[in-house]
Amino acid sequence: MTVATPDVGESADLPSRSFPPGRQLWVVDVEAPPQRLAAFRILSGSFAIAYLLIRLPAFVELSSRSAGFEGSGLAWFLAGPVAPWVVVATIAVTIAAGVGYTTGAAFRLTGPVFAFGVLALTSYRGSWGQLLHFENLVTIHLLIVSLSPAADRWSFDDRRRRRRGVVRPERSPTAYGWPLALASLVVVLTYVIAGVAKLRYGGVEWIFGDTLRNHVAYSAARLDLLGGTPSPVAGWVVGLDVAWPVVAGASVLIELAAPIALLGGRWRTGWVVAVWLMHAGILVFMLVGFPYPLFLVAFAPFYRLERLGRLVGVRRVTAPGDVADVSGRP
Repeated sequence: MTVATPDVGESADLPSRSFPPGRQLWVVDVEAPPQRLAAFRILSGSFAIAYLLIRLPAFVELSSRSAGFEGSGLAWFLAGPVAPWVVVATIAVTIAAGVGYTTGAAFRLTGPVFAFGVLALTSYRGSWGQLLHFENLVTIHLLIVSLSPAADRWSFDDRRRRRRGVVRPERSPTAYGWPLALASLVVVLTYVIAGVAKLRYGGVEWIFGDTLRNHVAYSAARLDLLGGTPSPVAGWVVGLDVAWPVVAGASVLIELAAPIALLGGRWRTGWVVAVWLMHAGILVFMLVGFPYPLFLVAFAPFYRLERLGRLVGVRRVTAPGDVADVSGRP
């Protein structure tokens, strides 16, 4: 007779253990409890669905475009725009699959469908020339999670298994830790590449010259000419000659210093605070927002997300196949 493991709402006094030494990628754990990966599934899925719904008019508008198309990403093979009904159908299927991804319902199907649907939509939208780089990070994270066992806990799939008395799958803790470690490395590489690109584009003059100040001035002038509303502080900050080398240098330093986030603890949190302030400054000065990092979801893989269960009244449970974290590191 098979017996289901305890529900996340039940109490269990099972012995916990720490991660064996040497099972880390530099200092990022490659072993993790399944709840940690499940929490990142919920966070990334909730963000992506909200983003698609908020940006729905922009995606639907793609169905009426005909000129200026040049396929990129997953749409590289298209010679021209697809029929409007294809765009609308892709949006509907993607959002529906996103609900399954986030709630962990039929995840082995809905997970990949959602991730590749987002990839298709963002690739198609980018085929008209406007590339939103934070969308790439969201999409890569969705792809990583969708191909992992992220629905083994805190999901409808897990609830259905328990109701049927089916034993939860026995997996190595690395099965849950590696996707999070990989997602963390993707974040780090994203910022390092951005910092290198700045120096490759303008060298040290990007820091000591007027490149960044010109970006802010151009953004404000463009919005003003097109009838938009530029940042109310743009005109003032553009005139601060002394400040711009400091701001530009800090931006490059923050991006190139991204690997310190892998050290964990205060190093990680200090870098996350610094990069968040950088994005907040971009929003204030240019009215250009990068919601994925601004809402901190981009940095979620760095943290022990299973602790979020306490905030919603879920008591921590260790069950066969779970790994409890007693390492003491934040």
